[in-house]
Amino acid sequence: MAQTSTIYNFEIDLADSNRGVYEHLELRVARHPSESEDYLVTRVLAYCLEYTDGIAFSRGISDPDEPTIAVRDLTGAIGAWIEIGTPDASRVHKAGKAASRVAVYAHKDTTQMLRLWANERIHRIEALELYRLDRALIDAMVDALDRRMTFSLSVSDDDLYIALGDRTIEGRVTRVAVS
Repeated sequence: MAQTSTIYNFEIDLADSNRGVYEHLELRVARHPSESEDYLVTRVLAYCLEYTDGIAFSRGISDPDEPTIAVRDLTGAIGAWIEIGTPDASRVHKAGKAASRVAVYAHKDTTQMLRLWANERIHRIEALELYRLDRALIDAMVDALDRRMTFSLSVSDDDLYIALGDRTIEGRVTRVAVS
């Protein structure tokens, strides 16, 4: 018998002073059985960091031709293709052809991924945005992960502050140069 996805409900008060985004988000996120907890946490944080009109999670593994997170315009065209983790070069190449903006949020070291990408053809690699989230931040969020979570996320420059009950988790999102 195949395992089913686990549903997580997140209530997030987002305050992103960099972009002037102040929203209350209610997210219902399905976690596929093959998806790690750190990938899930990174996916939710990336959604918050990219939050804008038209943003949505894809259907995930059931639709591998779609981005993990997409920002679509009113016509349904993809304006931003957002990947999580360590996508292979062919996926990033496809993203560069399909969207005007491509961002990747990594929850692991990016050195090996960049090494693998170095010898591959990636469309508009010079425009690719690669971000790395602090591993300690991801680990702390995974430790606190529950199927129903309420927290506040404040973003100031590259610093992230997550207020989770009486606890505050701090970390950074760092832009990594892709060359």
